[in-house]
Amino acid sequence: MAETVGTSFASHEHAGAKHAPFSSRLPAMVFAYALPVIAFLIVKMLLAEDYVGRDNDDVMRLVQVRDLLAGQSWFDLTQTRLGLDGGTLMHWSRLIDLPLAAIISLFEPFAGAERAEMIALAIWPLLLVIPLLAAMGLAGWRIGGPQCMHFCLGFAAIFVATSNRFLAGAIDHHNVQLVLVATMVAMVVDQRYRATNFAIAGAAAALAVAIGVETTPFVAVICLVVAVIWAWEGQVFAAAAAAFGAALAATVSAAFFLTVSPHLYRVVTCDSLSIAFYALSATGGVLLAGAAIVASRLQRPARFAVLSFNGVVIAGVLLGLAPECLRNPLADLDPLLRELWLDRVTEARSFLFIAQLDPANLGTFYAAGLLAVGFCLWRIWRGERTGLSLILLAVILVNWGIALMQVRAAVFANLLSILPISLLLVDLRSKSMREAEAPLASVIYLTAALVSVPAVWAVAGELAVNGVVQLAGNATGGPEGAGHCYSSVAMADLQKIEPATLVVDPSNMGASILRFTEHRALSAPYHRNPQGMLAELRIGLATPDEAARMLKALGDPLLAFCADDPQTRMITKRAPEGLYGRLSSGEVPDFLESLPVTAETGVKLFRLKADVLPQVAE
Repeated sequence: MAETVGTSFASHEHAGAKHAPFSSRLPAMVFAYALPVIAFLIVKMLLAEDYVGRDNDDVMRLVQVRDLLAGQSWFDLTQTRLGLDGGTLMHWSRLIDLPLAAIISLFEPFAGAERAEMIALAIWPLLLVIPLLAAMGLAGWRIGGPQCMHFCLGFAAIFVATSNRFLAGAIDHHNVQLVLVATMVAMVVDQRYRATNFAIAGAAAALAVAIGVETTPFVAVICLVVAVIWAWEGQVFAAAAAAFGAALAATVSAAFFLTVSPHLYRVVTCDSLSIAFYALSATGGVLLAGAAIVASRLQRPARFAVLSFNGVVIAGVLLGLAPECLRNPLADLDPLLRELWLDRVTEARSFLFIAQLDPANLGTFYAAGLLAVGFCLWRIWRGERTGLSLILLAVILVNWGIALMQVRAAVFANLLSILPISLLLVDLRSKSMREAEAPLASVIYLTAALVSVPAVWAVAGELAVNGVVQLAGNATGGPEGAGHCYSSVAMADLQKIEPATLVVDPSNMGASILRFTEHRALSAPYHRNPQGMLAELRIGLATPDEAARMLKALGDPLLAFCADDPQTRMITKRAPEGLYGRLSSGEVPDFLESLPVTAETGVKLFRLKADVLPQVAE
């Protein structure tokens, strides 16, 4: 496989580091491409209405970081103010909380708490731009030289600028995962099989699993790629395989013992780093490292036999320890939650769902990945750098395939598609320069460059499906309404109410309640709080009398109602005679007392009347 990956380029790569012209020096070019992108993101930050990202996950991450800074145990991820009594144990890693908390702590003594948060939330996503571009540029250099590096850097810069993952305030873990995914690929395509690079890939794989297990299928493919290269190459790849396996096992072990509470060591969870994913990763890493050390001198069939044996052992660990993790962790979700929540979450939608309800974005999510897969298959069929093409095909296809089921993986497929597409453009550019008098070659080259950019498909899709007016509306932020339910202004009235109590709220409002007030939110859009979400949905759907009994069963809660909330509108449409339906029509049931609110907000606040509480209890 060494020959098919392209050993002829290895000497060129080595020489380029010392004698390349300025435009071919990777570090200089990374900064050259990163600086305008960062400047663009800063301008967008200055125009933003809030310093926290628009995603609920960004808000909830800030709440989690605040709790850590306020003294919550490093090992305790319980959101005590979310859900029913006892709170909600979250599944997010402290590995993302740590740098954010450190930056806030650094600036708080002289900037104050709120300004320190603003600085941290602005700095953190911008800091990740450079390592992402560096990884993509390095991968481009390794697979195709300086021209490919420039294409990769250019497309990666466009990716960052047009994505919401690196905007100021985007502090959930997806941007870190993108950096780790790019890093793994940049290391694995090292054609000189240097152990250091593969050790970095192993460590990045472990961190990706520790930070968010949604990347586990991709990590599994990376591990399989490394294992197959070892089985094919043998001794020449032994040091690299051993370094990858050892780094994977050591890093995931460190992450497990440093972030998982001792009393949860034996608890299997399929949505976070637990004994299940720790055992699989560590076992796989140790087996690969051991095989590389003791079996690399065996003949190729024997090495593949060893690899097969390792696979059987890993499968046995999975089936013996956590067979439930082979299923969708949301498969047992209540049908009501699936209908009114999960099916409405954009990143959880399937290809078929998007094709029916949001066809304008099909190209945005799937076109670049499909083009990249097709190009890899074409190269494999022609026998051109087959090893490299197989690697790129594997890492893109796993994400593109997952995106067919859950579109959240499309962002990874789009990022990695930059690599084979850049190789294609290098070839097309060379052809167009050779055939300068043949305009068709230039047209093909420019067309290929345009159709490789997901943002181009986004604009084209909106124009084709919704027209210019809708596109202009989206460019200016789209229709107002729901934003009035979650902003600081919307939360101001709730913030004034004392003492702190439970708030029955639509799930999209939950994170904002936790951020802006001291109250407890019954509902927020997280699958580990199903009972809280179900309670709120059933209250909204219930007749007023039934809703009164449900509210009283929760004690003496507040009811936060916003007619513009999308989920509230669905509940109103489904049960127009239910509580939310009545409130939407302006009818306030007798058992509710309206509380004073600011007219500019869309939130209305209610409390159970004291004189009807005994009747409700009966």
